Amino acid sequence: MKAIVRQQYGGPEQLCVTEVPDPVAGKDEVLVRVRAFGINRAEQYFRQGHWGDVAAISGIECAGEVVRDPSGKLQPGQRVFALMGGMGRSRSGSYAELVAVPAVNVVPIRSALGWSELAAIPESYATAWSCLFDNLALRRGDTVMVRGATSALGLAALNLAAYTQARVVATVRHAGRASVAKENGADVVLVEGDGVGDALRELAPTGIDAVLDLVGTGTVLESLRLTRRGGRVCVAGFLGGHAPIEQFDPLQHLPSGRHLSFFGSAFVYGTPEYPLTEIPFQRIVDLVEAGVLRARPAQVFAFDDIQSAHRVLDAGTAGGKMVVEGAC
Repeated sequence: MKAIVRQQYGGPEQLCVTEVPDPVAGKDEVLVRVRAFGINRAEQYFRQGHWGDVAAISGIECAGEVVRDPSGKLQPGQRVFALMGGMGRSRSGSYAELVAVPAVNVVPIRSALGWSELAAIPESYATAWSCLFDNLALRRGDTVMVRGATSALGLAALNLAAYTQARVVATVRHAGRASVAKENGADVVLVEGDGVGDALRELAPTGIDAVLDLVGTGTVLESLRLTRRGGRVCVAGFLGGHAPIEQFDPLQHLPSGRHLSFFGSAFVYGTPEYPLTEIPFQRIVDLVEAGVLRARPAQVFAFDDIQSAHRVLDAGTAGGKMVVEGAC
């Protein structure tokens, strides 16, 4: 089969299309034909060597069809999402024609959407769902701020928060991205910088209910200060880098009565603690088909053009979810 194989750690030029042996589905695995896959920040870290020694074939998610399920639970040709379970990290991932995935990390779906449209859904919407409704316990009428709102995960979070009828505040790096945030469900858009705190205090003098912080360690302490007593902050990304908070001291830095959590989807989905059955994938797909959720790829690349996709990833100019079409 064709696969995109990292030659060594480094830049996009290290990703090369190569012929490799077909994988075989072992016990408790499913063999999936990859029809399209999303591009994720984790795969940039894999490629650059920031997460240690990882699989040479990257890719933490895909949309595709079942080739073989030794258990017989899934039928050949059945449409599925496959995500995480060590894909691209501890085992070969979805940057290939075929991928063998732990069965608990494969989700059957029904949809008439095209493969590229489907591939924009699994990782971003699953992670956004867990962050919003598990870590942040978001409810109708709550005020939630999404920092880093026009990233792929941020846009999914805006969509889902708006669908829940929360009041949604988005932060963006540049004013030119405000329209994208509003189109995806933001009621208010703020440009990241020194004025965010003052603007938000005008909107909610006693603090807001929740913050999904995708910027990371550079903003998390401010995010905590902007929430009300009992408010929640979930960190699920490091768009601004992940340098440690200098001389961090809980006594000085953490406001009383606020809740801080982290969610790292790449490490937990499919484990007994985070079964994928908790994510309503079919409902999400149905809402996308109905046009209620605006999951759609910002850019679509051919399989052989993977280096271009990663150059855009490195430049930070994707403008949303990037998707790569399968090799077949």
